[in-house]
Amino acid sequence: MSKLKSIFEKIKSIKHIHIYIALLIGIVICVIYFSGFASSKHKPDNTDNNSTENYGTSVEYIDYLENKLSNVLSKVSGVGKVEVIITLESGFSYEYATDTETKTMISGGTETTVTTETLILVSNEPVIEKEIYPKIKGVIVVAEGAKEVSVRLNILTAVETVLEVDRNNVTILT
Repeated sequence: MSKLKSIFEKIKSIKHIHIYIALLIGIVICVIYFSGFASSKHKPDNTDNNSTENYGTSVEYIDYLENKLSNVLSKVSGVGKVEVIITLESGFSYEYATDTETKTMISGGTETTVTTETLILVSNEPVIEKEIYPKIKGVIVVAEGAKEVSVRLNILTAVETVLEVDRNNVTILT
C-alpha cells in the first residue's frame, strides 16, 4: 500500500500533470475513433447505394428501381395498390483509364504526330474511371387510385422527380 502511495505522490509531483493526462486521453480517444472508423469502412454497407456493386446486371438495377418506386408510390395518399415497369435504353457503360502517349516525328521536312492510348490494367482488369448508369427509356405505373386526376398528377410528379425522366415517357394506368 505504501508503494502505491509513493507512486501516486511521484505522479502528483510532476509539473503540469493535468496537461499530460488530457493529452493521453485525447490520443486514446483518437485511436479508438479512427480504428472503429477504419473497420467500419470495410464492413458491407446495407444502405441504398446506387452502385453496380449492388447491381451486377441491368435487370437487377431495374428490379431495384421498380421496387423502390412502387414502395414510395404506395405510400402516397389515394394511390392504393401499385405496380411499376421501367425500361432502359441500354445497359451500364464504362469509361476506362488510359495512358496517352504522343510522339512527334520529323521526316523529310514533314512533321507527323502519332498518339497512342493504352488501357491501364490492374491485376489484368481494366481500371474503371467512370461508370455510366443506363438511361431510362420509359415508365409504366399501374395504380388503383389513378382514376382521380390529383392522384395521377402526384404519381407523375413523383416518377419525374425520382427517376429524372421526362413526363412524355411516363404512362399511368388504372
